[in-house]
Amino acid sequence: MRFRLVFILIIACASVVAPAALAPAALADSTSSSNWAGYAAHRAGVSFRTVFASWTQPTATCARGRQTYSAYWVGLGGYSPSSDALEQAGTEVDCSPAGRIDSSAWYELVPAGSVSIRLAVRPGDRIRASVTVVDHRVTVALSDVSRHSGFVKTLRAGSVDVSSAEWIVEAPSECSGDTSCQTLPLADFASTTFSSAGARTTSGQEGSISNPAWHTTKITLTPEGRQFVVYDGPGPSVGAALPSVLKARGTSFNVTYSRVSAPGNPLFSRDRSARRSGHLAH
Repeated sequence: MRFRLVFILIIACASVVAPAALAPAALADSTSSSNWAGYAAHRAGVSFRTVFASWTQPTATCARGRQTYSAYWVGLGGYSPSSDALEQAGTEVDCSPAGRIDSSAWYELVPAGSVSIRLAVRPGDRIRASVTVVDHRVTVALSDVSRHSGFVKTLRAGSVDVSSAEWIVEAPSECSGDTSCQTLPLADFASTTFSSAGARTTSGQEGSISNPAWHTTKITLTPEGRQFVVYDGPGPSVGAALPSVLKARGTSFNVTYSRVSAPGNPLFSRDRSARRSGHLAH
């Protein structure tokens, strides 16, 4: 992903990986990011069609007067440094200035902005999401299994990237324009677990995150890490997120929050009207 923020959410009904498609968990390469934590699958010559997973919507520890943010999603594209597109679908758990939890769902097709989904999602709910791209048609699906409700939509995207698949916890970014974006403070979500996670390629190959048909990279969120799409410059990160090793033959992992110190950023002392006219990016 570029050093600028781009947003895309897309959700499609999650599929369950058949046991025959599961491979023993393999050692993953590792990297760090200032806004992503989780895993990415990628390999030269491999194009992905679908990505899917389930997770439990986490809660957050909030404090009055402190706004923090966290997003949980699956997506296609955006991993390569040269990428300018990303198709995502997921949920969000934020802390309001009053110290209250704000839980929501969304999809995003970078470089377009994220779109809120009219779906009630509460901490503790079981979520299932998927994104499927065929040519320039993107189908996003998000289901709240606990509440027996869901959302499915097919959109046309002018630009797509299917060179990678991701399962991510993210510190979202706030943009005041098309290219001026900064990473927001990460909410203390304690931990969350991705399960039933996998992907399918355009050639029909389906497997878990650790399938040998592609390379797997483990991504740790830290303020000093690589800057992925929808990010532009050092932000006031106040948290880090560490993914575990892959479990259940590569279909599951958990991400844990930890508090870290980081310098502030002048974006958050600017005129508040600029922030009110902005938008979140994932």
